[in-house]
Amino acid sequence: MRALRIIGAGGHGRVLADIAEGMGYTDIAFLDANYPDFARSGVWDVIGTPSDIESDTDYALGIGDNQARIGLLESLPADLATLIHPSATVSPHAEIGKGSVICAGAVVGAFAKLGTGCIVNTGASVDHDCVLADGAHISPGAHLGGGVFVGARTWIGIGAVVREYKSIGADAMIGAGAAVTLDVPSGARVGGVPAKEF
Repeated sequence: MRALRIIGAGGHGRVLADIAEGMGYTDIAFLDANYPDFARSGVWDVIGTPSDIESDTDYALGIGDNQARIGLLESLPADLATLIHPSATVSPHAEIGKGSVICAGAVVGAFAKLGTGCIVNTGASVDHDCVLADGAHISPGAHLGGGVFVGARTWIGIGAVVREYKSIGADAMIGAGAAVTLDVPSGARVGGVPAKEF
């Protein structure tokens, strides 16, 4: 297995390193803009900055912020690894885009489609026929019913629930614990039970 370099050595980056270890990567290190002042993260070394990309290495983006992650992804000259935790359940009929991350205990159902650079975080579920556009982030414990569409760079908060066949536009934010029962337009911020714009 090739070496893995994770860009961004913060909390999300350490989660990615942990997933990568579970997948069998043994040579894992970080590239971070704060190097050399920031030389270690968890049990892994920070060995350079994001400009130190090498062509014979796998890369992952350890950046939780959707805008920053997708902006960096579009400027990278390297292909990104897709990381799936060994305890995640992913249908063989699901499509997972490059650079996407599926964390421990997450579920991705049959015929779900994840774009590039998506995150399905710890214990989240993305049911059958859902579509996540590039850079969507489904936070820990959030649940999407079947056939939900999530727009690019949208963030679904911790423990939120989205009713089946609802559509959430690009750059939206669904607050933690929200219950989404209606479509959400692009750029909207919603929260509560039932979810309302704020």
